[in-house]
Amino acid sequence: MRIAMWSGPRNLSTALMYAFAARDDCAVWDEPFYAAYLAATGLEHPMRSEILAAGVKNPAKVVESCLGKIPDEKTVFYQKHMTQHMIPDFNRTWLTQLTNVFLIRHPAKVLASYQAKRESITLNDIGFWQQEELFDQIAEAKGSQPIVIDSESILAEPKAAFIRLCGAIGIEFQEQMLSWPKGPHKHDGVWGSHWYKSVWESTGFTQKPASAPSLDGLDQDILAQAMKSYTKMQQYRI
Repeated sequence: MRIAMWSGPRNLSTALMYAFAARDDCAVWDEPFYAAYLAATGLEHPMRSEILAAGVKNPAKVVESCLGKIPDEKTVFYQKHMTQHMIPDFNRTWLTQLTNVFLIRHPAKVLASYQAKRESITLNDIGFWQQEELFDQIAEAKGSQPIVIDSESILAEPKAAFIRLCGAIGIEFQEQMLSWPKGPHKHDGVWGSHWYKSVWESTGFTQKPASAPSLDGLDQDILAQAMKSYTKMQQYRI
């Protein structure tokens, strides 16, 4: 079982990775294509040089590992993917060989969280249109809709949400998915020290859903465009 969890940034994705890492049958991989994405696009990101040095820059090699032997003799391989990393130049035909899940979050909450880490934000940075595009391509190739889960449902009722998610994937729910040790995790990408400090302070899904923050200025334009993709994806959530 190889699970590709597709989300944009600031979307509870690291907490979900920790939840799956807590299973006794699961290996995890944090953002496999990050180095390849930066190498291909030339974009400046926080800790760019460290990410390029630590990661795999050849996307074909990343694909080989995603489809290859599951690490640590486990039977489930959870891959935390960022939708914006899967640029059009990268081969996507292999994606039908995985169980694809799409993690969504209200764009206003994503933008509010993201702008606390980066001063400049574009629509491309937050991955919404890319998520919709990948969803449509996988649905067409497989002839069925991939799994969609909203981060708000996980925060509202973690256990119930994970029971639904595991059932949709085809694996048994394990109670230990609901908690993890505080602090950095061995599975974190090198970028964790910049992006993961809030989740490092957590030990489980104790945060409750909050109302969407108000955004003004340029962010309203980005929000309106992202909302189109989010609204479409939301209708398929489990």
